Amino acid sequence: MLEKIVSLTTEYIASLGYWGIALGMAIESCNIPLPSEVILPFGGFLVAQGKLNFLLAVLAGNVGGTVGSMASYYIGAKGGRPFIERYGRYLGISQRELALADRWFARWGDATVFFTRLLPVIRTFISLPAGISRMNFRRFVVYTFLGSLPWSLFLTYLGFKLGTHWEVLRVWFRDFDVAIIAALVLALVFFLWWRRR
Repeated sequence: MLEKIVSLTTEYIASLGYWGIALGMAIESCNIPLPSEVILPFGGFLVAQGKLNFLLAVLAGNVGGTVGSMASYYIGAKGGRPFIERYGRYLGISQRELALADRWFARWGDATVFFTRLLPVIRTFISLPAGISRMNFRRFVVYTFLGSLPWSLFLTYLGFKLGTHWEVLRVWFRDFDVAIIAALVLALVFFLWWRRR
């Protein structure tokens, strides 16, 4: 299944160029697991082939990611917020904890959005809690764009340097993704245990 997704993604990007990179990153940033670890390195590979410009490929990925994140923020603010307010108690989220999250994003939202954009897996989903907590939208967009830029530069550059071997990045990042997911699961288990106590 993953191989098919990778194959379709690369074909799509190869045919649409910058628009393909932008659309792929918008999809990934809108909570759909289309890995940027495929999109951006393949864009870098196309740069190495002389088919794309490096800076424009990075910009396409960054703009696409920001647009997708804005859509995710909107989903969190318009749909997620009312859902949590109504059904949060059944999920172990009280109004007190929602207010705590609101205060967190009001105070630390800029840094949270910026730094989580540099982490695989988490970067895809951070827009939802930012939207649910209704972080200042303009600041959200600015820090999303700035935080996504190093990620876009790094992966596009790696794809450019690796050339035809760009796919080895998938193996490296897959192991990293597994470690992050395991850490998140452990954190969730600890949270549920702590709540029961």
